[in-house]
Amino acid sequence: MKRHVDFLSTLYLTWGAIFTLVALAGFALAGGAAAIATAGGPVRMASEMAARLTAITIGGVAAIALVWGALHLWIGRSLRKHLPSARLMALGLAVGNLVLIPFGTALGAYACWVLLKDEGRRLFEGA
Repeated sequence: MKRHVDFLSTLYLTWGAIFTLVALAGFALAGGAAAIATAGGPVRMASEMAARLTAITIGGVAAIALVWGALHLWIGRSLRKHLPSARLMALGLAVGNLVLIPFGTALGAYACWVLLKDEGRRLFEGA
């Protein structure tokens, strides 16, 4: 079961890195929309408001993705150390991942299977 927990840790680290990259791309897009909002042009009023709304929306989604990615990276490292708190937090994130079809669903189901089995539970009790 240790092999599965180590693999799950690698999956959490990979998933966290992907979300961090998505967040960085989102921040770049939000910065572009903010630049459009501050630039002058012939059709200024409507495009300025739309660009600001776009920058705020994409920036908010990017911030959420950054937090989600950072949590996965932190928990992925903690799973390798077999910390009991990492198991509970990984299960919490697994439930949230279940709605992210298709890859998050597979990760969440695998995490639940690994961390809820008796052998997986015993691995974290010894830490």
